[in-house]
Amino acid sequence: MSHYSKSLLLSSLLALSTLVSGLGRSCSAPLGGGTAAPSDPYWLQTIKHQGTSAFNSDPSSYQVFRNVKDFGAKGDGITDDTAAINSAMSSGGRCGGGSCNSSTVTPAIVYFPTGTYLVSSAIETYYYTQIIGDAKKPPTLLASSSFNGFAVIDADPYIPDGWGAQWFTNQNNFYRSVRNLIIDLRQIPASTSAIGLHWQVSQGTSLINIVVEMSTASDNNHQGMFMENGSGGFMGDIMFNGGKYGIQVGNQQFTVRNLTVNNAATAVSGIWNWGFTFQGVTINNCKIGFDLATGGTSKSNQTVGSEAIIDAVVTNTSIFVRSSVASNGQLAGSLVLNNIKLSNVPTAVAVLAGGTTTIASWGQGNVYSGTSGSKTFTQGNIVSANKPSVLLDSAGRIFGKAHPQYENYAVSQFISIKSQGAKGDGHTDDTTAIQNALDEYAGCKIIFFDAGTYYVTDTITIPAGAQIVGEAWSVIMAGGSAFSDQKNPRVVIQAGAANSQGVLEISDMVFTTAGPTAGAIMIEWNVHDPSGQQAAAGMWDSHIRLYSQCPPGSVNSACQAAFLGMHLTSGSSAYLEGTWVWTADHDLDTSGSSNISIFTGRGILSESRGPVWLIGTSEHAVLYQYSLVNAQNHYIGFAQTETPYYQPSPAAPAPYNTVSTYNDPTFSSSIDMAWGMYIQSSNNIIIFGAGFYSFFRNYSQDCLTTNTCQPQIFNVDSASNVTAYSVSTIGTTYQLSVSQDGVIRSSDNADGFQETFTAWSK
Repeated sequence: MSHYSKSLLLSSLLALSTLVSGLGRSCSAPLGGGTAAPSDPYWLQTIKHQGTSAFNSDPSSYQVFRNVKDFGAKGDGITDDTAAINSAMSSGGRCGGGSCNSSTVTPAIVYFPTGTYLVSSAIETYYYTQIIGDAKKPPTLLASSSFNGFAVIDADPYIPDGWGAQWFTNQNNFYRSVRNLIIDLRQIPASTSAIGLHWQVSQGTSLINIVVEMSTASDNNHQGMFMENGSGGFMGDIMFNGGKYGIQVGNQQFTVRNLTVNNAATAVSGIWNWGFTFQGVTINNCKIGFDLATGGTSKSNQTVGSEAIIDAVVTNTSIFVRSSVASNGQLAGSLVLNNIKLSNVPTAVAVLAGGTTTIASWGQGNVYSGTSGSKTFTQGNIVSANKPSVLLDSAGRIFGKAHPQYENYAVSQFISIKSQGAKGDGHTDDTTAIQNALDEYAGCKIIFFDAGTYYVTDTITIPAGAQIVGEAWSVIMAGGSAFSDQKNPRVVIQAGAANSQGVLEISDMVFTTAGPTAGAIMIEWNVHDPSGQQAAAGMWDSHIRLYSQCPPGSVNSACQAAFLGMHLTSGSSAYLEGTWVWTADHDLDTSGSSNISIFTGRGILSESRGPVWLIGTSEHAVLYQYSLVNAQNHYIGFAQTETPYYQPSPAAPAPYNTVSTYNDPTFSSSIDMAWGMYIQSSNNIIIFGAGFYSFFRNYSQDCLTTNTCQPQIFNVDSASNVTAYSVSTIGTTYQLSVSQDGVIRSSDNADGFQETFTAWSK
């Protein structure tokens, strides 16, 4: 055998040993590829459905999984299926209709087998719903020629004769997802206004693998998506063909990954925002790429505050970015363009010629560097962050990975956690059953967590090699004495042993606590991608929700929900997409969604040497929302945080203590509120869009008018190498600090309700 062959064999054996090291006791070989036959339905359709809602008033009869054909839908493209689909959506006393603000106890998957479903009015979506089509052959929602409704899918319906009232409060419209659907508007006359998706949503939401087909007639009135408000959010792998607008969007903040718009008059119409990040955009044959309403720099005149676009390919389009108001030498809406490839695009921006060219790093807005608080208004080239190769795909773009759906896998390749003895009833201790199932089948079966709430009282160890998928956000809920002591914190979910390597995928799960759990570390993430497999270790559409029933003013151990939300250890890598780490500020299951005071020590701590891709939010923790310590090779966008509403009563770090082992920030009489992001001794950190918000001071908003809710919110120490683009803040005196000395003054960057700086680098 040649030296080359021996080396190849050795490397193959080493790779195999790494990948199969987490194989369960009942496994004889790794899972491998999917074995579903081409004619088989998607596994989610045929797997045994035994999911429950543990805290529903009647969990034994409440139906979580709903196949629309079981409710009378035909999917033949001829029969009007509207009533059947809406029956599948609403049956069982679910939260919707304008009489329910929010609820976690009526979750549902509304499932569409492959087919064409004719609809004549809106599909009105209820709270805590996943609308999922067959991922192997996505079904079509075909709007009839006489369609009469606001949108084919309406995530927040307007109440008839309600003077603008809607079913849900837009910034609390959490927990919904739409996947694997084609929405076809082309039977509706081109001159008639028609919308594919009305997507007014907030955190914990996603659109995945969606195509909207629209008229390509000149001056048509179709649009793929309309979003007028909310506080999102993530969407990815979406395509819009034709239309007046591909998408028309207004929302506090959003991350959009892998957006394609073909043959539209305008690909993206921006109404307003505090900050949007577009990562991976393809625009073909449009008149205008991005058409942005700009110029509103006061709280009473909000327009598009911040648009950050990275890795775009734009072809045969007249104008890439058009602003409604010229900046005239001062901030009137921040814009960042990074790695933009233009082909036959005559105008890039009004002040930047196009053609066939690549824009490496260009910005419009106020630019800063180092410890100087002096702004430089720029319309031109700006700092270009160093992008480590481990964060990039083969084309040099920021790597992205779609939500795993296992569409090629057969039902026999899954194992149900309930079939292995777990109850998911919210009170039975499922620790042993879950651990046994993982120890038996990790690496050779996909572990299916049937809908339910799984109570655990000790650490659950997920081996490298495991793939876990939930059903309508299955819940693992930690409680008991093991997690009660903040002086002796204990991990709830250990994702891989220390320094382990292998595939580890988690999707559609929620991790929570049943307090008092002051010592709970919700997730400790240890696993690292195997060599050559980017983002093999990650989470998608999975969230941490920390909650307890404590009214404002309560400061006691019963109100302490966790020590730390998520810890990325030094040897780990992680791809986290649409991950929301939320210490609840209000109760989702009471009338009026009343305010509550819950205490979580820390949000997300990353000590990872990378690569890490982090697209998500972290809110309301006591010490910080994000802390990066000795971290390397991170791409973060869009990071959105909120400071706890009760602070500084008590002042941070109370009711917790700082712990040097976790490299906690220091606090003082002047620094007494949570950091949005705190970075120490870290390198190659790219922040591509962020919103750090402080809305309250002990539940009072009087501080907003003077930006004195807290003095500092985003800190980078002098030893770190960080490049930050498109950062918006609210309620804070300084937008960025270096070693806790304020540098960028918010008063210099008025940009609407928020303040925005366009770029900062060391």
